[in-house]
Amino acid sequence: MSTAKEEVKSLLDRLPDECMLEDVQYHLYVVEKIRRGIDRADVEGTMSQADVERKFSRWTTE
Repeated sequence: MSTAKEEVKSLLDRLPDECMLEDVQYHLYVVEKIRRGIDRADVEGTMSQADVERKFSRWTTE
């Protein structure tokens, strides 16, 4: 697993040279949200596509 510093360097290498500080902040925010989501799914589990569709169908028919 890479360190936070290595991940930031990798992110900076993928962003265009003319990006703004706000772009960097946004991408770091997205990476952190994704990581937290993956960690939460590992701990709490996930739902199947069919289960999600059933749950949403109840909301749309009420």
